[in-house]
Amino acid sequence: MDVSLKEKFLMLWKRYFDGADLPVILYYTDKKTVEENDPKKSSFCLIACLNRVRKGTSLRFNTHSVGCPGGKRYAGFNPEITENFEYFLSCGIPNVMEGERYKQSPELVKNWLKDSPPYLASGSQIVFKRWDHIDEEDEPEAVIFFAKPDVISGLFTLANYDLMYQGVTAPFGSGCSSIVMYPVLEGEKEHPHCVFGMFDPSARPYVERDTLTFAVPMIMFTQMVENMEESFLITPTWDAIKKRL
Repeated sequence: MDVSLKEKFLMLWKRYFDGADLPVILYYTDKKTVEENDPKKSSFCLIACLNRVRKGTSLRFNTHSVGCPGGKRYAGFNPEITENFEYFLSCGIPNVMEGERYKQSPELVKNWLKDSPPYLASGSQIVFKRWDHIDEEDEPEAVIFFAKPDVISGLFTLANYDLMYQGVTAPFGSGCSSIVMYPVLEGEKEHPHCVFGMFDPSARPYVERDTLTFAVPMIMFTQMVENMEESFLITPTWDAIKKRL
């Protein structure tokens, strides 16, 4: 990645979002470049593991170091659906499994899965790094903000600043799908969208109560950075919000 983009964003982020957490980037590779997550010493949930990344520790995951079957699927390492998933996501099976009740019925889950996009990892490893730890050889595919409402307000408005279409989507799915699968797939589209997420009640205990995610395909992120200095961020409207970040 062009290091000048890294430095430019750090400068502008401090200017317009001072005090807000830096985002996390992800990319796929076949190289073992950074520390691998140890599922025996970490949480079962990918979102919980990323709290270390948010604090500055770069982590690498593969099919063996993602603990959750859903995490493996939405990181692109295993496209298979676990047995009785339609019951797990809905009403459960008496005396066999509890259902999450995120969908009304198993039939509804099956129909939803038919429209679920296929997703396979483009490398054997997925790497997560906080923005300030990016190296020149890194090629981010998406930029993930774990952010409070005021920050998301700014990102949402910036994402739509130069678009003729609605630039943000909020698909139903797991917390990890909203920060990995969906933004990476959006980056492959002619008209990509940012992904608003972390609405999954199962993932929410692993983030702060006032935090959601805003995941940006890299192709959109680069343009958003270019637009910052001419957008609403330079107006008194944003100054009023910036004071309380």
